[in-house]
Amino acid sequence: MDIESLKKFIEAAWEDRQLLEYTEYIEAINTIIMKLDAGEIRVAEPIGNRWHVNDWIKKAVILYFPIREMSVSEAGPFVYHDKMKLKENYKAIGVRVVPGASARYGAYLAKGVIMMPSYVNIGAYVGSGTMVDTWATVGSCAQIGSNVHLSGGVGIGGVLEPVQAAPVIIEDNVFVGSRAIVVEGIRVETEAVLGANVVLTASTKIIDVTGDEPVEYKGYVPARSVVIPGSYTKKFPAGEYQVPCALIIGKRKESTDKKTSLNDALRDHNVAV
Repeated sequence: MDIESLKKFIEAAWEDRQLLEYTEYIEAINTIIMKLDAGEIRVAEPIGNRWHVNDWIKKAVILYFPIREMSVSEAGPFVYHDKMKLKENYKAIGVRVVPGASARYGAYLAKGVIMMPSYVNIGAYVGSGTMVDTWATVGSCAQIGSNVHLSGGVGIGGVLEPVQAAPVIIEDNVFVGSRAIVVEGIRVETEAVLGANVVLTASTKIIDVTGDEPVEYKGYVPARSVVIPGSYTKKFPAGEYQVPCALIIGKRKESTDKKTSLNDALRDHNVAV
C-alpha cells in the first residue's frame, strides 16, 4: 500500500472511528507504526530551512491505541502490562541499550544510538550517534537529531494532541545539560548548548544578552547558542517577582569539537554550571 493510500485510510478512520472495526483500516495503522519504527517515515521532517509536521502520521499513532489489546510482556526480570509492544532487535539495528532502558515499538532509533537507563516513546525519532543518558526521557513524536547528547534527567516533551501541534525538535550536534526540560514544540537549532536546569516552554522568554541591547526569542533557540537559566522581573498585582527565562550568553565556536562537554562550552564564556 503506497503512502497516499495509507493517508486516505488514516484520515477516514480519524473522522469515523467505527471504521476501526475493519481489517483494511487496522492494517493501514499497523503499517504506519511499522514504518515509524523503521524510520521510513517521520512525524516531522526538515524540508529546506523549515520543519514540516505530518499531522496524519500523528493521527495514526493516536488511532493505534484503541486497536491494541492490553497484554503482559517480559524483558529479563522486568514485567510490563501495556497496550504497546516494546522495541526489539537492538543488535540488528546497531543500538546499545543498557539494562533499565526501554523504547516503545514505533519509535525510531538510528544506528549508533546509546540508551542508558532511559525511555523513548512511540513516534519519536532519534538520530545516529545520539546519547540518551540516565533517566532522560524522549516524549512521543519528539524529533532528536544526530550526535545529540541528552544528559542525565533531561525531559524532552511529547505531543500527540492537538494533532496540529508541533513536536519538540532537537537538531544535530546539540548538547542538553542535566535536568534541562524542553517541551511544547520548542525547536533547538543545530549545535546549540543548553546548560543544566534550563527550562524551555512555548511561553519561555529566550533572551540574547550578548549585545548592547537584549534580543528576545520565543519558541526556538538559534544555532550554536549557549544557553543558561535566568530570570527577569515581572509586575503582578501583588508586587514585582522574578520569573524564569533562558539567557543566551554566547555562541559555540564553529571550531569546537562537536563532542565537547557542556562544561567546556560554558567555560569559554566564564560561566560555571
